[in-house]
Amino acid sequence: MADNLAAAEAQLLAERSAAVLFERDRASQMLGMGITAIRPGFAQVSMTVREDMLNGHGVCHGGLLFALADSAFAFACNSHNEATVAAAAAIDFLRPAQPGEQLTAEAREVWRTSRNGIYEIVIFNPHGEKVALFRGRSYRIEGPVLPP
Repeated sequence: MADNLAAAEAQLLAERSAAVLFERDRASQMLGMGITAIRPGFAQVSMTVREDMLNGHGVCHGGLLFALADSAFAFACNSHNEATVAAAAAIDFLRPAQPGEQLTAEAREVWRTSRNGIYEIVIFNPHGEKVALFRGRSYRIEGPVLPP
């Protein structure tokens, strides 16, 4: 029973933290991103590739794929209500993302200490194909995500 209560409290904290962080995240909003799932150490964020997101080859600009993965990373690592920022990140592009595709980034916590964390993020296209792999290292700064 106590485990169920702790899990429910952790889930509520993740949901509240993500909502507050998203409300302040003008970049994710401007790019049309939305949080589709959140739980402690996990976030799923979606974005549709618009015409103004295309590079010179007519596919989604890599920087915008990075932005999608980075946003999912941010929501996952802040899901514990501990203010956390990126310390490092790298991305591998696997296939192009086409105009009109709804992309989904899934961020998973791999390892976390009181100050650092490692997260793996996979971006999928609507066919379930992997578009990019992103790995981020987080650093916890002072304070909570939620206002006191």
